[in-house]
Amino acid sequence: MNQTSPNPTAATGDDRSHSLILANRVIGTAVYSKGGEKIGHVDDLSVERVSGQVIYAVMSFGGFLGIGEKFHPLPWSLLDYDPDQGGYVVPLDRAQLEAAPNYDRYELVQLGGPSHLNYGEQIFGYYGPYGSVPYW
Repeated sequence: MNQTSPNPTAATGDDRSHSLILANRVIGTAVYSKGGEKIGHVDDLSVERVSGQVIYAVMSFGGFLGIGEKFHPLPWSLLDYDPDQGGYVVPLDRAQLEAAPNYDRYELVQLGGPSHLNYGEQIFGYYGPYGSVPYW
């Protein structure tokens, strides 16, 4: 059934009162430290294939024009959306995030592969003190 809505926000999906959001609207959303400093943006999402659960928000740090760029998979459970800032807030500061497990683009595609538990143990081991628990 195709319905036409007179409300333009319904057509674009820009109604911020909804609890669901399309992934392509999450990618590019700013990420802020607990102190309010903008520290990056969501570069990608990592979704568990069977359950459909978002496991990581992948944030990139550093680099210039893709050279030297490192990717930081943040457990999704650590991100809280703040409508006033129009972005996600994490309970860490820039230095804590820069010290977190990070990967180059090639390594990033290995997440979820045969060696994922090694990556997952590193990631959730680092973020455990901030309240993140492994999804497995």
